[in-house]
Amino acid sequence: MTRNIPRTVRYAALIPLALIASGSIRARAPESVIPNDNRISAGTLKNGVLTVRLETRTGLWRPEGDKGRAVALGAFAEEGKPPSAPGPLIRARVGTTVRVRIRNLYDEPLVVFGLGKTRGTSDSAIVKPNATADFSFTATTPGTFYYTGRRGLDPVFGTLSKDLQLHGAIVVDPASGPVADRVFVIAWWFTVDAKSPTGLGRATMVMNGLSWPHTERLDYVQGDSVRWRVINLSGADHPMHLHGFYFRLEAKGDGVADTLFTGEQQKMEVTEIINPNTTIALSWLAERPGNWIYHCHYATHLSNISALDTDKGMLDETMLGHHMSDRPHQMFGLVLGIRVAPRGNVARSTDTPRALRLLVRERAGVYGKQPGYSFVLGGTPAEANPDAMPVPGPLLIMERGKPVAITIVNRSSDHAAVHWHGIELESYPDGVPGWSGAGQHVIPAIAPGDSITVHFTPPRAGTFMYHSHFNEAQQISTGLYGPIVVVEPGERFDPETDRLLFFGTAGFGQNPVFGPYPAFLMNGSTTPEALNLKAGTRYRFRLLNLAGDIPLEISLKAGELPVTWRALAKDGYPLPPSRATSGTATLLFDPGEIYDFEYTPATSGDLSLRFGPQQPKPGSPPPPPGFSPLPPVVTVPVHVR
Repeated sequence: MTRNIPRTVRYAALIPLALIASGSIRARAPESVIPNDNRISAGTLKNGVLTVRLETRTGLWRPEGDKGRAVALGAFAEEGKPPSAPGPLIRARVGTTVRVRIRNLYDEPLVVFGLGKTRGTSDSAIVKPNATADFSFTATTPGTFYYTGRRGLDPVFGTLSKDLQLHGAIVVDPASGPVADRVFVIAWWFTVDAKSPTGLGRATMVMNGLSWPHTERLDYVQGDSVRWRVINLSGADHPMHLHGFYFRLEAKGDGVADTLFTGEQQKMEVTEIINPNTTIALSWLAERPGNWIYHCHYATHLSNISALDTDKGMLDETMLGHHMSDRPHQMFGLVLGIRVAPRGNVARSTDTPRALRLLVRERAGVYGKQPGYSFVLGGTPAEANPDAMPVPGPLLIMERGKPVAITIVNRSSDHAAVHWHGIELESYPDGVPGWSGAGQHVIPAIAPGDSITVHFTPPRAGTFMYHSHFNEAQQISTGLYGPIVVVEPGERFDPETDRLLFFGTAGFGQNPVFGPYPAFLMNGSTTPEALNLKAGTRYRFRLLNLAGDIPLEISLKAGELPVTWRALAKDGYPLPPSRATSGTATLLFDPGEIYDFEYTPATSGDLSLRFGPQQPKPGSPPPPPGFSPLPPVVTVPVHVR
């Protein structure tokens, strides 16, 4: 969970948390820290001035429901109201003067960020212990911003776990017009335990102060236009993925400035990375009824590692009764549930579907003590060979507008589920057990020895993937994924010029804090075979990522200089002309993302394709004692003839 901190505060955030791990969970606190759905703005608006009075408090926070475990921590409260996680929403229209008074009730100095004229994490001020301070700014530009706080003045130790919910959202709306959006704040809380198998004591990840399955259910009606603002106030990046729909990326910000994209600049996608202390704004059309989810695509961020029911890596089964049942799936953490009510009858295809059969296999001891998983296509030589464990799974070539019926046969010892990532389809086959579907018609997890058949019709050509949506952290990391290419009617897939590069990991990294970390794979191998290309031939590289819980860096170079390629599509959707441009062949992307690039080598020669974790900047300090090194960068020879 925490190993993807390298983009910002890789180790500084972990060391102090390890020092205070004991005593962070208490039996009692003076009051409750309530979840904040960010629907109501704090303060009083009068004569163009919004006046907000905040206090710092300490209370008991229960991110997993009223019956869940409690954490004693600090939070902001509006004067006269209970503290909340996240803190009170500050929302104003352009032209409004915002005046915030903070009363620091702690016996320590409070460092406040984001309430000055420049805002963001570089804008800080100190409120003395048991004192008040006034802040003021004018809302000049529409956008999504935030404020944060922490106790203590030591810049080395940064924010300790007791203050990891001491923050809130700021939204500046246009001077006039309707306001119809939702605001979601991503955050975390955890303690580090070097003796734990996971490197963690207890941990949770939340959206608006709650962890799945306790997060808010978002209800829409088919045909509704939906607009969200998402703020990441955790210390890790999150590739946030929407099931069943494409969303339009409208803005990105860093807390200081918000970059609004025009219609020509807006890309359609299903996954967008939100880096620490950054924001996005997105919109989507609820075209199809049923249940859907929006979640982080780092598998551990929706696993039981992100549950307060897990202590030192061990899940306390006796506590699971306080959760709304989605068992045996048991997702936790960064997940929002979406329910779209139908508007009229739902049209369904009457064409005869193409039948496919997909087998789920498992073999013990493939990755050390960990099992390996694999998809095998029925009716192929691999099915007849019980030792066949292809990783990634077989390429599924489909035709736009032609229905398929895929029977999934579970021959593993664990439950199974398959999500068709990026495909616009009905809710039931979307593949989230205990949730996908509607009402009583919800897809179950596939028990060992059982099977299920799902139907869908791919509506667009592009690059997609399928992967496990059960016990995701283990099953995806150990091979349960595969590519999908949807072609236009009458077209053929040419493997000579269409090159699929699918990135994964050689097993599951049980300890996301200290490691060791599994090696990266390309097309199932830690040492991929050389790529052979022809000069003057146009190639389409389809890059798919399900590699662990840290960003993956890829480059195609001639010597030490990247070559030039042209971006074509993101998550199966063609890029707008302003983004479908040529640039250096380097890419930093996260699990759940898919990219298509076009490359035409001009002359013969030798190139190198490199992939691995993002490398530290020159001069960066080495990892502290006890931290394992990152996986190595892998170099694949590329021969152009």
